[in-house]
Amino acid sequence: MQIDIPHPKRRGEWAELRFMQRAAEHGLLLSKPWGDSAPYDVAVDHHGHFLRVQIKCTLFHRGNSYKCHLDHNGVPYDPQQVDFIAAYVIPTDTWYILPLAATHHQPDILLTPHRNKSKYSRYKEAWHLLMHESE
Repeated sequence: MQIDIPHPKRRGEWAELRFMQRAAEHGLLLSKPWGDSAPYDVAVDHHGHFLRVQIKCTLFHRGNSYKCHLDHNGVPYDPQQVDFIAAYVIPTDTWYILPLAATHHQPDILLTPHRNKSKYSRYKEAWHLLMHESE
């Protein structure tokens, strides 16, 4: 996928819209907090069970992978405030739906969409994780 959104904040807002579109296609209900002071970007509702999702995106190629930053101004996300990270690899149009615990509070991770046995491959397009009542 080719996009031309050089400003990182605008690119992030675009990724949020892409996430909401895909989540709605999977039958999920969505709520967007008013303003940008909430610790998550979108709340996903499946049968009355809410999950808080922080959305990230990347264009940055590093070797055979894409580097995705997972912190907020150098601070890792708090499991009391965020349940999932939805990481979008823009060039390959690939989503990773990662439980926050799977990130191990790392400031960034490498995502490798073309490899079926990469570290985070089990979370590639794992929309079903947002539909379970409990994990």
